[in-house]
Amino acid sequence: MSYHFTVTLDCTFDEAVDKATAALKEKGLGVLSTINVQNAMKEKLGEDIKPYMILGACSPKHALRAIGAENKIGVMLPCNVLVQENDAGKIDVSIVDPIASMAAIDNPELGEVAAEVQGLLKDVAHDLANA
Repeated sequence: MSYHFTVTLDCTFDEAVDKATAALKEKGLGVLSTINVQNAMKEKLGEDIKPYMILGACSPKHALRAIGAENKIGVMLPCNVLVQENDAGKIDVSIVDPIASMAAIDNPELGEVAAEVQGLLKDVAHDLANA
């Protein structure tokens, strides 16, 4: 089982971040956190890597249901969306598969939430691929 859905975009890195953020918003997900890994590697280690940013996406209503079903689920939230420049100079947007990431938790109610969020995130990937 793959743990992510990936689409490749032919645009700038910043445009891809904006497109991913807009596509998430369109499906009712917001970006709670942004981690610029490229900057962190430069600042902390003096290392240069290609553009690499993690967007912490969240659907509040689904997060609330997940927390109600499994109060320690916060260790797996939010749903990460990775935007990175690939070796060909294009931009990959990889979205976590919430079913794969929560497979270790035996909780049918949580599984239902993960399936709903998976559908939203697959729609985001589809919309990005076809924009």
